[in-house]
Amino acid sequence: MTGEIGLFVPGRLCLFGEHSDWAGLQRVINADIVAGRAIVTGIEQGIYARAKKADKFIMRNTSEELRAVWTDFECPMQKEPLKKTAASGDFFSYAAGVASYVNEHYYVGGLEITITGMSLPMKSGLSSSAAICVLVARAFNIAYELNMNTAGEMNAAFKGEQRTMSRCGRLDQACAFGVGPVFMTFDGEDIEARRVPVRQPLHWVFADLKAGKDTVKILSDLNRCYPFPSSELERNVHEALGGENMAVVERAAELIASGDAESLGRLMTEAQKLFDSKVAPASIEQLRAPKLHAVLTDRMILPLTYGGKGVGSQGDGSVQFLAKSPEAQQELTRYLTSIGLDAYTLTLSARRQIRKAVIPLAGYGTRLYPATRLIKKEFLPVTDSDGFVKPVVLILLEQLYDSGLEEICLVVSNQEDLDYYRRYFTEPLQAEHLNKLTPSMRRYEEKIQRIGAALRFRIPNERLGFGYSVYQTRDFCEDEPALLLLGDTLYKSGTAQTCMEQMIEAYETINQPMVSIHAVPLEQVDRYGILAGAWEDDEETVMRVRRFVEKPSKEYARDYLCTPTKARRENYYSVFGQYVITPEVFAALEDDIAQGKTQNGEYQLTGALSAMIGTAGLKAVRLKGRMFDAGTAELYKCMA
Repeated sequence: MTGEIGLFVPGRLCLFGEHSDWAGLQRVINADIVAGRAIVTGIEQGIYARAKKADKFIMRNTSEELRAVWTDFECPMQKEPLKKTAASGDFFSYAAGVASYVNEHYYVGGLEITITGMSLPMKSGLSSSAAICVLVARAFNIAYELNMNTAGEMNAAFKGEQRTMSRCGRLDQACAFGVGPVFMTFDGEDIEARRVPVRQPLHWVFADLKAGKDTVKILSDLNRCYPFPSSELERNVHEALGGENMAVVERAAELIASGDAESLGRLMTEAQKLFDSKVAPASIEQLRAPKLHAVLTDRMILPLTYGGKGVGSQGDGSVQFLAKSPEAQQELTRYLTSIGLDAYTLTLSARRQIRKAVIPLAGYGTRLYPATRLIKKEFLPVTDSDGFVKPVVLILLEQLYDSGLEEICLVVSNQEDLDYYRRYFTEPLQAEHLNKLTPSMRRYEEKIQRIGAALRFRIPNERLGFGYSVYQTRDFCEDEPALLLLGDTLYKSGTAQTCMEQMIEAYETINQPMVSIHAVPLEQVDRYGILAGAWEDDEETVMRVRRFVEKPSKEYARDYLCTPTKARRENYYSVFGQYVITPEVFAALEDDIAQGKTQNGEYQLTGALSAMIGTAGLKAVRLKGRMFDAGTAELYKCMA
């Protein structure tokens, strides 16, 4: 990849299961230790940066937040200077540690990283060190196309941080997953991570207690209890971080998924009591934490929250609360600030929040000429699986309606097209025609009217490409993710779920901009947008996208866009015609339009989605089904 890349990595907040990561690692020595479990989430605060290839490893800063503590850093991209910096304990030791690990295990050159913004507080239990490590790993991954998936970036970040004076656990690097809760299991050296669905919004507040703690002393004291307990105190630590922690974390995942905020808050308080009674005595000097407990029992705070607990390694570092409402969240933030703490909010939004869809409709249908001289290609008739002959667009809209989408925005070319759609979907049949319909046809006519009630329309003031058409729906989507589909494409699912339902369900877990994909032969890559990356799961259904190129040549695709699977070394994946677009995608489109970034005079969606690779993240999902282009004759043979 050439040129500069944009990056964002958040800090992380350990909701439940602190210390269980390194405790679970001890299973490599003592198999009786219970595997560690934790729920960790990325937060809204983090590190913003830009990166590009260079001859050396360079760290620069343009952010006001770091100006007081920052001096630009340069180091040869060589083993010994990087490892020496990593071991020094200096400001750039974490970044150098990761650079040294990548340098030793991958064929890379140098890198210049410029920090452009820093909203993440340092040394407050929110893993600013892990965030910078993930940032460096991701920058190398994208710039040199190392094809790491998220787990690979986490591992590089962890191995790099291990080369510094820090001895962090494995849960810190969960910030690589972005904002959203992740259930992590630590079984010896093996790590499993899965996202936890959020069914109802959860309103967290966390704050830096500004009292100080010695994390190295805490970890040193607790490590004395491992790997084999020899006293009641040590057995208590094993129980608290083992079986009892497992029960707490599994219960927490259930409550997050069910949306039971009140019970989740009580569980936070119970988890803190467990920690105080069984873990804190092993490092009582650091974990007595008088300020933490004073804030947890503050009478001004209790009415605003369902519960609270410490953060990370615990002690007087940071505190977290689950607020009762958005209003309580804001009031609590103001109060914590008034007593001298740095307070931050985190709202975990419900994942099932895709209730809107967008369909641009503008193509002429050249491949179906001369039929399209009179009939728009999206209104060409196709026999559907229920036996009715329907316009292409009606089949698409019906699938969306049946998948639970509440509002659908059609982007049409002009007022004439808008009037055409409104007549079709909102004007009832005349009585003389309605009376000739069978009962089943009358019921379907009522369904057409219901679909019509869900439709909204936009007309672009200019015809400037697919990306420009999509951007016209920004006010319709507001701050919600939306399903984007092509208006001349139909889908035949291979499961009981529609392809749209599969896409929505995948987003609940992934919570990032998404593109659906399917395999295409090399001979056809120059017809489509082609994506390449690394598989995130063993089933090879979710891809971490590293490159997205519109209609590449066969030679370019063979050199740069192949994604191996277990079954085949050479695979090429094209857009399946469905996307999940988020506010970040609209912001990238706005930047492209403001800067006049066009391709052949048109604004493309591909560029905006490519911008997500280093920031919000971009995932590709293989759906179970087939797609059919209304511009080809094959469609008219397959849908029945």
